[in-house]
Amino acid sequence: MKLGGCTREKEVAESLERGHWPDACTAELRAHVAGCRVCGDLILVTQAFRRARADAADAARLAPAGGLWWRAQLRRRNTAIQRIGRPILGAQIFALAVSLLVAGGLLVSQGLHWMSWLEALPQSLHLEALWPSTLPNFAGGLSLLVPVLATVALLSGVVVYLASEKQ
Repeated sequence: MKLGGCTREKEVAESLERGHWPDACTAELRAHVAGCRVCGDLILVTQAFRRARADAADAARLAPAGGLWWRAQLRRRNTAIQRIGRPILGAQIFALAVSLLVAGGLLVSQGLHWMSWLEALPQSLHLEALWPSTLPNFAGGLSLLVPVLATVALLSGVVVYLASEKQ
């Protein structure tokens, strides 16, 4: 066993470095490598390192930095919007609760006379001036018309809220 290197080791290393091994080198050099353990080990180790390097380079395909930055900004913006939206949602729930409480209190304070109060509302607001003259007397149906209009207004508000939340 030799302690030093082979005399042709430099030639084999150059052939490997240039990419000439094994097809573009001489038959004499291939025969030498087949018989020399030092040169054979050099080729084996060099090819193993090259394969490992190619595998590592293929495995390390990172996403573009611009895409990562954009997603991080989007995540930060969405978190800030959610943080801001929580107090607003609380204020909306509080306003709805107060409105329902006031409406309930109004109905209770009017007692059984709320229907007569609702029928007297058009006369107190002089709404008859807005009705066309060809429209038949609508005094009995007004108590039905006002809740229907209120329901339509409430539902349209809910639809607008839900539509704006998705954008």
